[in-house]
Amino acid sequence: MRGLSLHCLGWRRALAFPALPPRRWSSTSGQHRQLDLTGLTAKWQAVSDQQKLTKPSQTQGDGIGSEKKKKAYILPMFPYPSGALHLGHLRVYTISDVLARSRQMMGHDVLHPIGWDAFGLPAENAAIERGVHPADWTARNIEVMKKQMMEMGGRWDWDREFRTCDPEFYKHTQHLFLLLHEHGLAYQAESLVNWDPVDQTVLANEQVDANGCSWRSGAKVEKKMLRQWFLRIKEFQKPLLEDLDSLAGQWPERVRAMQKNWIGYSVGTQLRFGMEYTDTEQFDPVDVYTTRADTLLGVQYVALSLNHPIVQSLATKDDNLRSFLDRAKDFPPDSKEGYILPGVQAQNPLSNLIEDNNVAQRVPVFVAPYVLDDYGSGAVMGVPAHDARDYAFWKQNRADEPVRHVIFTEVKDVAVGDRPILEKGFLHSSDPRLSRLSSDQGIEHIVELINQAGGHAKRTENWRLRDWLVSRQRYWGTPIPIIHCKSCGPVPVPKNDLPVELPDLPASYFQGRTGNPLAEDKDWKKTTCPKCHSAAERETDTMDTFMDSSWYFFRFLDPHIHNALVHAQKANQGMPVDVYVGGVEHAILHLLYARFITKFLASILVWPKGVLPNNLGEPFKQLITQGMVHGKTYSDPTTGRFLRPEEVDLSKPSSPVIKSTSVVPKVSYEKMSKSKHNGVNPGTTIATYGADVTRAHMLFQAPVSDILEWDETKITGVQRWLTRVLHLSAAAWFPKKDLDKFQPPAPIDSDLAFILADLVKQGTLKHKNIPALQIDYSRWKRGMITKAILSNKSTYLSILKPMDRALLSKTHEIIASVKQSYTETYALNTVISDLMTLTNAIWDTPQVSDCTPIFKWLATVQLLRLVAPIAPAVAEEGWHILISKTNKRVENMTSHPLRHIRIDSGPSVFDLGFPVSDPELIRFCTQTMTCVVQWDGKRKFEAEILNPVHLTANAGLESQRQSSRSSEKATDELKTWVLGEVMKTEEGKKWMGQGEESGEGGERVGMGAIWKAAGSLDAHPILPGVPKLWNVIVAKGGQIINLVTPKMTPPKPKLESEAEAEVEQVASPPPAKAEETKQELVSSIREEDLDLEFSVDEYGRITTTGGEEEPLEELNKRGDGSEAASKERHEKPNWQLKIERKKQKEREKKRVGPKPHWSGRNSR
Repeated sequence: MRGLSLHCLGWRRALAFPALPPRRWSSTSGQHRQLDLTGLTAKWQAVSDQQKLTKPSQTQGDGIGSEKKKKAYILPMFPYPSGALHLGHLRVYTISDVLARSRQMMGHDVLHPIGWDAFGLPAENAAIERGVHPADWTARNIEVMKKQMMEMGGRWDWDREFRTCDPEFYKHTQHLFLLLHEHGLAYQAESLVNWDPVDQTVLANEQVDANGCSWRSGAKVEKKMLRQWFLRIKEFQKPLLEDLDSLAGQWPERVRAMQKNWIGYSVGTQLRFGMEYTDTEQFDPVDVYTTRADTLLGVQYVALSLNHPIVQSLATKDDNLRSFLDRAKDFPPDSKEGYILPGVQAQNPLSNLIEDNNVAQRVPVFVAPYVLDDYGSGAVMGVPAHDARDYAFWKQNRADEPVRHVIFTEVKDVAVGDRPILEKGFLHSSDPRLSRLSSDQGIEHIVELINQAGGHAKRTENWRLRDWLVSRQRYWGTPIPIIHCKSCGPVPVPKNDLPVELPDLPASYFQGRTGNPLAEDKDWKKTTCPKCHSAAERETDTMDTFMDSSWYFFRFLDPHIHNALVHAQKANQGMPVDVYVGGVEHAILHLLYARFITKFLASILVWPKGVLPNNLGEPFKQLITQGMVHGKTYSDPTTGRFLRPEEVDLSKPSSPVIKSTSVVPKVSYEKMSKSKHNGVNPGTTIATYGADVTRAHMLFQAPVSDILEWDETKITGVQRWLTRVLHLSAAAWFPKKDLDKFQPPAPIDSDLAFILADLVKQGTLKHKNIPALQIDYSRWKRGMITKAILSNKSTYLSILKPMDRALLSKTHEIIASVKQSYTETYALNTVISDLMTLTNAIWDTPQVSDCTPIFKWLATVQLLRLVAPIAPAVAEEGWHILISKTNKRVENMTSHPLRHIRIDSGPSVFDLGFPVSDPELIRFCTQTMTCVVQWDGKRKFEAEILNPVHLTANAGLESQRQSSRSSEKATDELKTWVLGEVMKTEEGKKWMGQGEESGEGGERVGMGAIWKAAGSLDAHPILPGVPKLWNVIVAKGGQIINLVTPKMTPPKPKLESEAEAEVEQVASPPPAKAEETKQELVSSIREEDLDLEFSVDEYGRITTTGGEEEPLEELNKRGDGSEAASKERHEKPNWQLKIERKKQKEREKKRVGPKPHWSGRNSR
C-alpha cells in the first residue's frame, strides 16, 4: 500500500508542532488515544506468508550454515501435545522466537524448527478414559496447539515439522536402537524394577520422586522383577562427566551440578567386614564402599539392602523379616525404617589391628530400605557421628545409644554434644599410629594397616549412574525392534523391515483397559525369525519416550531422508544446536540421555565432526533454562482453601475481598494448577491485548531463568509503551517544511560521518566556516572525499547541539546493549527496559536544531529494528507507517531501497538487518570520561569528569589549521577545563587542593600533595590547582593530564656576564645537575608518550621505566632532536642548543635575567 494514510489506519491527525511534549511512557493521560494492537499479528503474518519473507526451505539443499553465512540453530524443547498451550509453553517459545529473529537480522543462517513429542502415557490414559484412539487424541491436540503457536506470533520452519508417533519418524528411532544393539550397548536382563500399579508400566529411577511415587500417575511405586531392555549409558559415564567442564559458562551452573551429582563419581575405599552368625549357617564377608574410611573407627552398624543375599536367605526362616520386607515396598526411598537381623554381627576390619578400646569390634547388622542393591555390593557401614543419614537412622532405631565421635575439626578433643560432625578433620584414637592424623592421612594409614595384616582394603572409584532402562509395557510408544526366537534367542529386526508399526486397534479397544495391549494382541505378536524363519514372537515392550527426544534434533537437520537418521554432511553443518531453550525440570533425564546418544552417534560417525575436540559429542552449545510461570492465587486465611476467581471480589484489584465473608484473602504466587484455580489461558490474554503485548510483558516481568509471577494488572504498562512506539512512527515530530526536503539515507546503516557531511553540504548542519569541513565535492577524488569525511567525524559531532548529540549517543549505546543481551547474556528483560529508555529519549528530545527531526528519524528506525524480534507485528506496522510518511523525496529514485513501501511487497523491517552501533560515536558523545592524573609521568589517581567534546574538537581543528598561536590557545582551554573538572572531584581536592587555614599557627588543613611538594601557595596565573612555575601536559583529549614539577629554582635577574657564565654551565651539565634538564625533556615528549614513566641520565638521555614499550633509541632521538644521534655521550643535544639561543637573546637586555623555559610556555 503506497503512501499509507494515518486516517485509514485509525490514527488521529498528526500534530502540527515539531516536538512531542516530554512525558513518560507510563503516563495514563497521554494525548493520543489507545490503539488496537490485537489484530496486528494476524495482519502481518498473512503478509509474511504471502511474501515468503521467512527464508526459503533448505530441506532439499545442503542444510544450514554456509561459507557466506554463519549458522544459528535455535531450538526450543519440542512440546508434548497435551491439548492446549499454557503460559510455560508461551514463555519458552517466545524466548526461542526472539533469539531466532534477532540472529536472522544479524545475518545468520537461522534454523528454528518445531515438532511434536507425540508418544507417551497421557495419550494412552486419555484413550482408556474416553474410548478414543491415542493417535486421534494426539492429532486433535496438535491441531489446537499449532493454531495457538501461530496466534502467539512465532515464526517457525514448518516445512521441517514432524511427529514422533509417525512411522516415518519412529522407523529411525528403531534404527537407532539397532545401532546401539549392534555395538553392544543394548541388552536384556532380569531386574527389580519400579512398577507403577496405576499406569501398569515400568519407571526409571529418575521417574520416581522422593516420596516413592510415580512422576506421572502419582501412585506409590512397587518393586517387581521383570526381564527388561537396558542401554549401557555407563560405558559413556566418564566423558559424560568430564565433558561437562567444556560447557562451563554456556550451561547454567545449576544444571551442570545436577548432572554431576546424578552421575555421582567418587573415589573411595572398599572395605571387607566379616559376618558372624550364631546359627550354624555361615555367611561370606560383606564388602562396603565408603568415601570416608577415616571414620572406620566410629562404625556402629552395617546396613544391607532389601535384596541382599544374606537378607533373602534369612527371610526364609524369619517371619518378622518377611513382614518387614513386604511393608518396605511402600516405604519412600529415603525411609529411616530398619530391621535388625537377630544373631548377625559384622566385625570391624580395624578393631584387632589397633590399640583402641573405644572401637567396637562387632556391630549389629540392619536391613535398611535406603541401601541400594547396586551401590557397592548392597551394603554400607553406618557411622552416626559423621554422616547425617546414618545419624537419622541411628536415632530412629537406637535412640538410647550415644553416637561415637572419632573425627574432630581441631587436633585436640572438643565437646560437641550429641550431633554429627560432617566435615573432615583429625582422627582421635588412643592408638598413637592414628591419633591426630588428618582425615586424608588417616585414610592412607588405615588402608595400609589392613593390607599389611592380610585384610582387604583398596582405593576404588564408584559411579552412581546406572544403565538406562528403556522398556515400557504400554501401547503408545516406539516398538522395540527385536524378535524372540526359541532357537536363536533375541534377534534384531532387519533394517529393511523397519518400521515395526503399531497395530491399528479400534478406539473402543482402549476404554477401561489396563495392561499392555501389544502383549495381548496375538496376531501382531506372531511373526517369523529373520535367521531361521521359524515361528517367533515380537518384543511387546515399547521404548521410553525419552528415546525419541534423545536424538530428534538431528532429524530437524534432514527431516525427509528415508534411509538414514541424518546425512553426515548436514549433521556436520548443523550440529551442535547453538541455543537450546527449555525447562530446568529436564536437567537430568532428557539432557543426560541426549548427551549420551549424541556421543554415541558421534563415535560411529553419524556426526563425523562430533568427535573433534571443539565438539566432544556435545549436542547443545548454549543452554537456556527458563523459570516456571506462577499464577496469582487466592486462599482463605482461616482454612487455607484455595479460592476460585468467582469467589473473590476483584472490582478493586489492589484490595481483593472474599465475597461470602468480606475477609481479605491471602494472596500468593503458586505453580499454576487446576486445584489452585490460578491457571491463565494465554489465548485469552492474546485476544485481549495482542500477541506482541503478551510476548513483551512475559519477557519484561522477570529474567529468563527466574520464576515469572504472572500479574496481568501490569500488562497495561507494556501496552502503553508499544502504543507509544507506533505514535512515534507517525513522525508527528517532523515539521512539514523539513519533511518535504527530507531524504532517507541509503543505506540506513551508513557511517554517521557521511550523514552529517551530507547535512553540512545541504546547509542543514550549520558551522562557523570551519576549513576542515569545506570539502570540494567537484574536484576531489572519491577516495579523498571518503577519507576526509571519516576523519572529520569528531568535528561534525562537536558542532551538534548537546541534545542532538545525546540522542545519537543514547541510540548507539542501546544498540550495543541490546545486541549483547540478544547474543551473550540473554537478559531479555533488560532489552525491553533499554527499548523503553530509547522510546522515552526520542519522545522527550525537543527540536533544538534543524537536524533534530533527522536524528529522531534515525533513532526511530533503529528502535523499530530493535523491537522487531520481540514485537514483530508492531515493528512492521510502525516501519510501514514511518517510511510511507518520510520517503516522498526518494519515491522516484529507482536505486533507493526505500523508494516504495507497500504491504504486499515490502521491504519488511526484517529485511534491514540488525542495527550497527558506533563505539567511536558513543565514546565521543559520552557525557563523562575517566581522566588519569600523572605527576612527573607517574600515575597518581583517576577522576570521572565531564567530557570536553567542544574543546577536544576545537583543539583538533586548530591543529589542522596549523596555527601555533591558535593551537596553543585551544590546548590551554582544554587544560583549564580538565583541571577545573578534576578539582571538583574528591581525589582532585585531595591531591591538588590548597586546603584551608586552621587559625592556629597559620597551618593549613587539607593541603594537597601537589602544594606540599611546591612549598608555596603561589598559583599558576592560568591553570587552576597548579602551583606557579609548574607545567601541565594534556593528552588524548583530556583522558591523561601530567603535572610536571620544576626542579630548579627560578633564576633571579642576572647581569650579562652572569648570563654568559650560566650558558657555559648549561652546555656541559655535571651529573648533579641532571634533574635540572628534566623539565625541558618532559616538555618535548609527545602526547602518546605520557603513559610512560621515565628517568633522565646526566647527559639528558631518556630511559623508560613503565608504560607501553617503545624502542629507547626512538625516545633518545627525540630527546636529543638531531637526525643523526650523537655518537659521543658528551656531545651537546639539541635541547641545549635551544637554551643557548635563548640566552643569546637575553644578552641584549640589561639586567634582565633569562626567562625560564617552563614559565607559561605551552608544552606542545
